[in-house]
Amino acid sequence: MSRTVIEEDLTVTGSITSASGDVAVKGRVTGDITAKTVDIQLSGEVKGGIDAESVNVQGKQSGQIKCAELSLEKTANVKSDVVAQSLSSEKGAKLVGKVQVTG
Repeated sequence: MSRTVIEEDLTVTGSITSASGDVAVKGRVTGDITAKTVDIQLSGEVKGGIDAESVNVQGKQSGQIKCAELSLEKTANVKSDVVAQSLSSEKGAKLVGKVQVTG
């Protein structure tokens, strides 16, 4: 399994697809991300949809999220419609949008 890191000084415009890999976002992505796991770190921002098995958010995300497992840390700021099998959230995390937890 490979890991792709979008560093803090990098801005990506366009879609990212990593069929069996992990994507860590420290910088900015404007576009959709499809991967096995997506980790939006504290300095990271994604403006676009995310489709992954596992999504962890510390930073900012706006768009849509489809995943099996969504984890929002206390610094997360998400403005998104969410479809997830499970959702965990720390106190302080912000989530605005339609949320569907399918179990």
